[in-house]
Amino acid sequence: MKKRKSFWSASLALVMMMAVVLSACGKSNDSGNASPSASASSASPSASESPSASPSAPAGKTPRVAFVYIGPPGDGGWTYQHDLGVKYMEKELGMKADTVENVPESADAERIITELAQNHDIIFTTSFGYMDYTLNVAKKFPNVKFEHAGGYKTNDNMATYFGKNWEASYLSGIAAGKMTKKNHLGYVAAFPIPELIYNINAFTLGAQSVNKDVKVDIVWTNTWFDPTTERNAAISLLDKGADVLIAYQDSPASLQAANERGAMAGGNDSDMTRYAPKAYLTNPVWNWGPYYAKKVKALTDGTWTNEQYLGSFKDGMVDIAPLGESIPDDVKKLVEDQKAKFVAGEDNIFTGPIVDQSGAEKVASGQSLTDAEILEMNWLVKGVEGTIPK
Repeated sequence: MKKRKSFWSASLALVMMMAVVLSACGKSNDSGNASPSASASSASPSASESPSASPSAPAGKTPRVAFVYIGPPGDGGWTYQHDLGVKYMEKELGMKADTVENVPESADAERIITELAQNHDIIFTTSFGYMDYTLNVAKKFPNVKFEHAGGYKTNDNMATYFGKNWEASYLSGIAAGKMTKKNHLGYVAAFPIPELIYNINAFTLGAQSVNKDVKVDIVWTNTWFDPTTERNAAISLLDKGADVLIAYQDSPASLQAANERGAMAGGNDSDMTRYAPKAYLTNPVWNWGPYYAKKVKALTDGTWTNEQYLGSFKDGMVDIAPLGESIPDDVKKLVEDQKAKFVAGEDNIFTGPIVDQSGAEKVASGQSLTDAEILEMNWLVKGVEGTIPK
């Protein structure tokens, strides 16, 4: 949910805010992948102006659209996939959006979102840590629509969107459980939030479905995009004996570390084959474009709603990257067969009996967790080694 990213330094945030304000002087976004200075094109309202007076786009008119990114599109992962989605939306609707990248999950985000709200009709904030800041601005600008990725708070003019990426994590687990020779898997985890917890559990359950002896070691990095930290975490797991890794961050650092040590690994968010083809396992990927096009079109049509959208394999928002070249055909078939069940909406991986690390029953036999219960998960399944930091 991301999501997402470790806090940036105060100096970077200050530079970014200056750039956003300077964009009021008339800079435009010509590429659809703008720097912060090209993203917000109006100054803050004067004391005599009411922020809530900001008009929304009249029905049938081309709306003014903005996106707030946690990192650079060049991260190769989370922001890269969102940027691909923006480009898809632009092509589908014949328009251009403004983007602001490298926005920290701090009060600076609220200032940037406020700037954008003064001359945009709909704003997508693409990281979990933007939730409260987005909500604060939404309450001040009731005529602007807001879309927040991965959160759970809404307003009359604020919707949320995410997907059942735990299903893709389960498939990654199947592949990992079949490919390990030591029955020892490693998970390089970002932050101890429900999004990570249910994905760790899904990955573990997938591995256990094909290999009952497997265990999953976790290391927390408290980063979304810090290649050095993530590489070191991966190496620590490899040193402990893990021979297949999965990493839930935006960089390919864990995959590259595994490749150097003759192990296998997958990343997150985007197909990372190109970083280490022979060592690549697979990983969950996102397809944001159709959703972005749908919601911007809905604003134009006057049909926008503040829904809490949860995509899946069935609608294509969630997918899994092609399995790596070293994965045998029989393993690929196992993954494809299970994926077909997800596409058909036929399977809930969190169906009991499921017990936690202590052996306590969390899901009774024949019972299944609801989506809402999954999204609030705060416990680890048996087979995971490690704890959830306080």
